[in-house]
Amino acid sequence: MPDSDKLAIAAHLHVLLRRKTGRVTDTEWMAANAEYALEIVRFARLRAQEDNVPELAEWADRLDHAVHQEPAPAARKPLLDVAAQAVRQRLAPPPPPPEVPRYVGGIR
Repeated sequence: MPDSDKLAIAAHLHVLLRRKTGRVTDTEWMAANAEYALEIVRFARLRAQEDNVPELAEWADRLDHAVHQEPAPAARKPLLDVAAQAVRQRLAPPPPPPEVPRYVGGIR
């Protein structure tokens, strides 16, 4: 799951916790640190049961799922494409040197 999705879930949970319980959380740290996120999930589930707020439990489950989800593998290029690009770069002539601006006027 992309970090932007984790951040969006963390922000939504932050707003719910702030409105329902007065608890202030750090959304960026929640999206970046799994230990902190799981502690917030635990707290949100506990408060959802105590205060009878099912929406808190729903968003806690979403964050829990996002934390435990494996990161998507990066797209890889086929080896033949990578090798062909390297050969083209090596065989390409070097770029011409940049033109140095000349003084247009002259001394008379």
